[in-house]
Amino acid sequence: MTQISPTSSRRWWALALLATTQFIVVLDMTIVNVALPSIKDAVGFSDHGLQWVVNAYLLTFGGFLLLGGRIADLVGRRRVFVLGQLVFGLASLAVGLTEMAGMVVAARAAQGLGAALLAPTALSLVATIFTNPDERNRAMGVWAAVAGSGGAVGVLLGGILTDQLSWEWVFWVNVPVALAAAALTPLVIPESRDEQPSPKLDITGAVTVTGGLLLFVYALVSSKSVGRTSLHTLALLAAAVLLLAAFLVIERRSAHPLVELRLFRHRSVSVANLAMLIFSASMFTMMYFLSLYMQQVLGYTPLQTGLAFLPQGIGIIVFSQIAGTLLGRLGTRSTLTTGLGVASVSLAWFAGISTDGNFAVDVLGPSVLYSVGAGLAFVAIASAAVSEVPAEDSGLASGLINVNQQIGSALGLAVVATLAASHTDRLAEGAIPGPLALTSGFRFGYLLGAALAALAALFVVIAAPRTRAPGRTEEAGRSIDTESPTSNGRSS
Repeated sequence: MTQISPTSSRRWWALALLATTQFIVVLDMTIVNVALPSIKDAVGFSDHGLQWVVNAYLLTFGGFLLLGGRIADLVGRRRVFVLGQLVFGLASLAVGLTEMAGMVVAARAAQGLGAALLAPTALSLVATIFTNPDERNRAMGVWAAVAGSGGAVGVLLGGILTDQLSWEWVFWVNVPVALAAAALTPLVIPESRDEQPSPKLDITGAVTVTGGLLLFVYALVSSKSVGRTSLHTLALLAAAVLLLAAFLVIERRSAHPLVELRLFRHRSVSVANLAMLIFSASMFTMMYFLSLYMQQVLGYTPLQTGLAFLPQGIGIIVFSQIAGTLLGRLGTRSTLTTGLGVASVSLAWFAGISTDGNFAVDVLGPSVLYSVGAGLAFVAIASAAVSEVPAEDSGLASGLINVNQQIGSALGLAVVATLAASHTDRLAEGAIPGPLALTSGFRFGYLLGAALAALAALFVVIAAPRTRAPGRTEEAGRSIDTESPTSNGRSS
């Protein structure tokens, strides 16, 4: 494995390139939200079909994320990183060039595949380039800060591009960045791969889990037009269940599984991943409905919508930093429960929106409150996901929590958006005015999102043992089932 000299300045140029790539991958999860109404009008998506613009990306990203990291270890990290850039850039170009809904969805799925190659490979390259522990910590800090800002910048940039140019530029902005990164990579990043005997790639596992999830989401979305109990819907759901069951069998029997099921023997891993799965569903539901509400009901421009999202993005970054302090004082379990509870309250607040909504009350207030809950929850979940696993499994555990974030977002959006759209249609058929029916559907969706966040909080309370920490040590607050002694002498 070729390494950059510890004294070479080239490693910092490599970090800048890798962090920029991760920024674009994260940005693409949120930049599209502000452009959704414009895409709907231009391409002709239905209200319930519009969610595929988001879900096609999330599902392929999450489904192939772990496989992308394995391919990089086997084939060569720099080679896969360049390939991921090209796939991501060309898919971004294709999204903006097509005027057919099906092709937009297919191109978004290809974007997700490119992201699945890029994200784990870039993080692995950071770890291999920075061999000095202190420098590696500094590099990881830069990585986390840049990646964390991607979501906040995405909504603002999406508003600017859609408002000043057109919705296509939300995707085309990726093209020059991806092509430039692919060209620069051989100049600043050395090739590396695992020197141990190469494991087999669990391609069958990746295909079955991704196919099962796609079929499941498609069954939910299409049920609105063909009926929830129709043969079409039931057949799709049955096929999805069979594929997901096959995935579990494959993972249990494989010598080199995509997902190490043994990790779930750790209580903190199981709790953290299920909490992430449920909570991510509520987060993307909130962003999806808020973007549509501001533009379709309040009449905001895309730029105004992007600016309205900015306080929430900044708040998540700020409270993510505060969460680190609270973890040591309250423990992971209490911090996570608090974050999820606050997020649930904020979503219930969103459910009070009206057709003549006030920005401060209906948008800003609940958005800032949500940023408090999300900032605490995401950091606590990440801490819980790796707190009990051995050091050699920390990468697997981190990858697993990222997969569940993408999959939870997609599944939650499919379920909640479909139910909310059905609610809106029923009201519209009853001669209720369009804006009022639309707003009522959003309110219904927010209530479902609040219930999901509350369910995640309840699960953490029930599943995490109420044990008391023996004393204030370096481990205090790291485990999800251990409380800090600052909790008034008893567990919470």
